[in-house]
Amino acid sequence: MAPMNTTDHDRIARWLTLQGLTGASELDLLVGFCERCWAAGLQISRGLAIIDTLHPVYEGRAFAWRRDGAVNSPVTEYRSTAGGPEADNWQRTAFYHLLTTDADEVRRRIGFGDPLDFLLLDRMQEEGQTDYFAMVQRFTVDGSIGEMDGLYSHWVSAEPDGFGDDDIAALRRLVPILALAIKCASLARITSTLAEIYLGADAGALVLSGRISRGVAERIAAVLWFSDLRDYTRISENAAPDEIIPLLNDYADAVISSIHEAGGTVLKLMGDGILAIFRSEQPEEACTMALVAERALRARLVGLAERRAVEGRPVTEVYLGLHIGEVFYGNIGSQERLDFTVVGPAVNEVGRIASMCRSTDRALLISEDFAAALPPAQRTALVSVGRYALRGVRRPRELFTLDPDIG
Repeated sequence: MAPMNTTDHDRIARWLTLQGLTGASELDLLVGFCERCWAAGLQISRGLAIIDTLHPVYEGRAFAWRRDGAVNSPVTEYRSTAGGPEADNWQRTAFYHLLTTDADEVRRRIGFGDPLDFLLLDRMQEEGQTDYFAMVQRFTVDGSIGEMDGLYSHWVSAEPDGFGDDDIAALRRLVPILALAIKCASLARITSTLAEIYLGADAGALVLSGRISRGVAERIAAVLWFSDLRDYTRISENAAPDEIIPLLNDYADAVISSIHEAGGTVLKLMGDGILAIFRSEQPEEACTMALVAERALRARLVGLAERRAVEGRPVTEVYLGLHIGEVFYGNIGSQERLDFTVVGPAVNEVGRIASMCRSTDRALLISEDFAAALPPAQRTALVSVGRYALRGVRRPRELFTLDPDIG
């Protein structure tokens, strides 16, 4: 097959540019690049690209392509390489060599006697590969986000003579364009991830759709959830300082997971307090979603209490208030700092209802409006705990909880 020429280079470069501008995924970019290189005469048998990301769990993502199609995981999300087996493997790679030596590329002609000194080179040689070429396209400090400081890639040939000089020259010319396109896709993914993690899936999607003007809010009907931890102040005063964050994380994970699984949206984390909403065109459906989340939460708390007790760590309970009403949902704040949340009397009221859990010695309190919106069959599981004057609310409110013998 004839080697790639200038026309081939230009055609692939144009394709990468267009795909980067139109928002192609990282995997689609890699696959399309490799297939076009092969068709143009650059006979890559395997390609891999990795790029770090900004995510609370994963350090980065890897994208793989093989000419024979034998790829078990085309996309892999990898955890921190700072310690453990991940660090050991990372430090044996050609990419780590590039990172620590400030080199831009390294090559091993594994079918022609070069040392098999990097991870997986021995396996590649056994599988008939002949040439290995690794590269890094580094980003500047201003062009980096978190640990995303470059794109690492490797390219493998199974040709009898390995890569030719023209092949290496083509990779040096085209891979930087591929790196730029993948960086664009990764930045878009990071933006979406951060918006969802810090704002919630619904609010994050609205912000990314352009809802970022101050004062832009819509009036919605929603079920409101406000929960906090029993005796949190006492626990935080008596527990060791390094126990506070694990405590908050454990209980927040139980609450937030239960809300998300039931279709709710978490809007704010305020110390030990969590504000969330459930939305549906049918009020009874939104109320049912909230009660499903409450049941899931109580089940999680049983297992969590058992585990923390075994570990000798503080154990507590979650107080929860549920209400339904109209709120304003949108951007509130200044030009320099906005918060996408809900405001209105109903928000204040659900907070007051949750705070009454302490006085009534109940883990769950439900407003009379929420109770009235429930389907009749579910309403029979409620029991009144009395009428209470709530601070900032004009008239006394009847509050309910789940009947322990039914709910």
